[in-house]
Amino acid sequence: MNESIRLGRIAGIRVGLNLSVLVIVAIVVIGLAFGQLPAAFRGYSPAEYVLAGVLAAVAFLASLLAHELAHAIVARRNGLEVEGITLWLLGGVARLRGEPRSPGADFRIAFIGPLTSVLLGLVFALLAELVARATGSRLATGVLAYLALVNLVLAVFNLIPAAPLDGGRVLRAALWRWWGDRHRAAISATRAGRVFGFVLIVLGAVQIFAGFGFNGLWLALIGWFLVSAASAEEQQTAVQSALGGVRVADVMTPQPVAAHPDDTVAGFIDRVVLSHRFSTYPLLDEAGRLSGLVTLNRIRAVPAERRADTTLREIACPPQEVPRGRPEQPIIELMAEMTGCTDGRAVVVTPDERVIGLVTPSDISRTLQLGELAGGPGLHRGADTVTLPQRRH
Repeated sequence: MNESIRLGRIAGIRVGLNLSVLVIVAIVVIGLAFGQLPAAFRGYSPAEYVLAGVLAAVAFLASLLAHELAHAIVARRNGLEVEGITLWLLGGVARLRGEPRSPGADFRIAFIGPLTSVLLGLVFALLAELVARATGSRLATGVLAYLALVNLVLAVFNLIPAAPLDGGRVLRAALWRWWGDRHRAAISATRAGRVFGFVLIVLGAVQIFAGFGFNGLWLALIGWFLVSAASAEEQQTAVQSALGGVRVADVMTPQPVAAHPDDTVAGFIDRVVLSHRFSTYPLLDEAGRLSGLVTLNRIRAVPAERRADTTLREIACPPQEVPRGRPEQPIIELMAEMTGCTDGRAVVVTPDERVIGLVTPSDISRTLQLGELAGGPGLHRGADTVTLPQRRH
């Protein structure tokens, strides 16, 4: 989930919002200010109800952020890189690079989120009690009690043993510890997540036909998200298993066609693009240093009338945003970084930063296909012991 608004950094972790989070804010504010609060606590002005609803929505988003920050901080302490946190329509996402190296680390990273929500629920419950005794404000007490309940519900829901929920991660860690096979444990957790998602979709449909339209639609939406996320995670797990033990050097396309950053788009199309079947071109300066990376999509995006006056440097993905891999590096590690402006591409460099190859989605797909031919039906079981055939160039 991409961020639309960057909020800054907390504990060194980038935090942002996706615009879809406004839907959560609207639901909380409208539901409280014009529904629950006036019905439960009469005698306040409309402005007070709206203010209470807005404060509750902000506190709820802060609770979601605390939940995800807990995941991110524990993940970082267990050796994973944290790309950032984004709050969106269905909650929050902590984007982690890599995978936990042990069942214990997997459990700690997963369980800390619900534990944080439980602690927040208890804090809000305590504050509700203190405010009730100190001020007697029924409205303030009601809002704090609502936040306590929401955090406890969030914790319980996230502990359901179905990936990609935190409970699914806990289940994966437990099965990983029990079976000693992370791949098998991950597949089981994702399949549980898909089943649970379908159950929510069915329950949502029943509620819609029963006349609870909005609640049913919301439940079905959550179910659809869980099914989609679990299916994607299962596919990713299968790919990671198949590529276990495969090095970047086994996958990369060597000796890529490079360009100079000051070449014009028109000249580069005439000299190179029309005569080569590549879709990715690193830009190298006079010293052979990486100055950026252009893809066929970026070249095609330049209007025809501007190509003669536009340089490749102007349209390239900047060098600091281009993923770099080493020939001896596991391809799985590099794949975790192949995001952003490079359209899923990465360059392969030597220790002195000389570009010697490229890794593209096509290279990875071809490696998977070769692995299936070499390993047969059993490739995805114990894939870290499969030796792929050497590529001939």
